[in-house]
Amino acid sequence: MLGAGNLNKKWTFAARYVDTELDRPRWRLTLDYRINDRLIYGIEYNPAANELNPFRATWDAVLETEKAPMVSFGVSSDRIGSDKGKLMYYATIAKQIPNSPVSPYVGVAYSEQDKGFNIPFGANIQLYNEWSIMPMFDGKRAHLMATYRQPDYWITGGWIWFERLGIAFGTGF
Repeated sequence: MLGAGNLNKKWTFAARYVDTELDRPRWRLTLDYRINDRLIYGIEYNPAANELNPFRATWDAVLETEKAPMVSFGVSSDRIGSDKGKLMYYATIAKQIPNSPVSPYVGVAYSEQDKGFNIPFGANIQLYNEWSIMPMFDGKRAHLMATYRQPDYWITGGWIWFERLGIAFGTGF
């Protein structure tokens, strides 16, 4: 689960649980460091699979403006359900629809699991000030997330693969 994104804090810690028999996605812990306004570096640990990924990164090459979309590049562990040690390299564009609570995104990602490219997409839909939902397709399977967000933390509930429940929590400091 992607959670609610970075909290614009120097550090962000997040924990996730997905109700699945698969080891890798069951538990995930991440620690991200904001190097500057556009670059975030982090690490990920998946305890049930005893997997450490020392290289998570996101670079916002273009920040969203009234007319231009946000463009970002990154690397992280591959999708939920992929094998231990597999990474995904991606480019994403996102833009809020003017006068709308909807912010769609689309990307292109190289999956080490699939040894090829896929097209993840979805939309963040702001329901209220603190609440949003995100229907998404990760390039292989669909998920639905609901997030409650505050300035210092977020909680996301997810329906992973429309089969399994998950929950994630993140805090910034």
